[in-house]
Amino acid sequence: MTFASVLATLALVVWIYLLVGRGKFWLTLERDGGEGTLAVWPSVTAIVPARDEAETIAQSIGSLLSQDYPGAYRIILVDDQSTDGTADIARALDANGRLTVLSGAPLPEGWTGKLWAVKQGVAHATGGLPDYLWLTDADIVHTPDNVRELVSRAASNGLVLVSLMAKLHCEDFAERFLIPPFVFFFAMLYPFGWVNQKANPMAAAAGGCMLIKREALEKAGGIESVRHEIIDDCALAQRMKKIGGIWLGLTERAVSMRRYPRISDVGRMISRSAYAELRYSPLRLACAIAGMALVFVAPAVISLLPTSLAGFIAATAWMAMLVAMQPMLFFYRRSVFWGFALPLAGAIYAAFTLNSAIQYWRGQGGLWKGRVQALTRAS
Repeated sequence: MTFASVLATLALVVWIYLLVGRGKFWLTLERDGGEGTLAVWPSVTAIVPARDEAETIAQSIGSLLSQDYPGAYRIILVDDQSTDGTADIARALDANGRLTVLSGAPLPEGWTGKLWAVKQGVAHATGGLPDYLWLTDADIVHTPDNVRELVSRAASNGLVLVSLMAKLHCEDFAERFLIPPFVFFFAMLYPFGWVNQKANPMAAAAGGCMLIKREALEKAGGIESVRHEIIDDCALAQRMKKIGGIWLGLTERAVSMRRYPRISDVGRMISRSAYAELRYSPLRLACAIAGMALVFVAPAVISLLPTSLAGFIAATAWMAMLVAMQPMLFFYRRSVFWGFALPLAGAIYAAFTLNSAIQYWRGQGGLWKGRVQALTRAS
């Protein structure tokens, strides 16, 4: 066999494994909804960390205030030293006294900004001993029944963590090109079906929407146990799964308003945390880039070569890739033809990952809203 044939065969073997042996991640089977009702509804406190979110805070907080939850429910916004009037916009929305706006304290050493804000919100909330804490981001809009569905799933199934991956904005060209692959890659890395199996050690969560049982969080070490983590949601999920069952799924009940109109905007999102996912290891980085090249890029390139056997094998791998991408494209209501762009998207994500490492080496790792946060993780 030629070298091209060997590469194509390896890629095809990987895609066969991904299709049949990795928790059926590509089928997007793990969805929220239809959880039913409870005889007694436990108390819930929503906690929203916000830093300079004036563009989205009114819609986000408005959706939280509009929840039709039957039980005791309140909202805490932690204003993380915003300079754009975020807190004032939020306060103006509260007509029934369910919203508390806290002014965040200065960021101490050893914490990422978001987690420090969440920590302050949790500390304020636990004085009222809520049964559940609902952690959500300031750019997420929720349907009125979302917290009810979250609590119903958690309470009915004895779960300590229920997390929904908010549906990301997917209208601009860069978003149509790169957002469905982003969610696809996340599900490939953390198959939701495996996450949701109590006996499986796989754990992950999506930080934009997480319902957490308060007592279980305390047993897991609290927010401070992950205070330095860049990928804080998955780190917290790992700790929570040691306490009890967790669940992660796709949803249309939580929608992100954050836009990524340019490829560079998506790049900044990925570069903030990709190298942290690789544990800041140059060897893991090299393996990740080589793996992306083999699995995503090689099938498309080799299929265009004038070698019949290698081209046929590579084309088969590319078709397997196209099939695997279809459920995610359907979820995002995008054309099936975007699946043909997955090899290029894979190459671009590999470049984003390399850039994440370069930023870290330059002392700008985990850069978010003016804060370099990866340095505390690596120290």
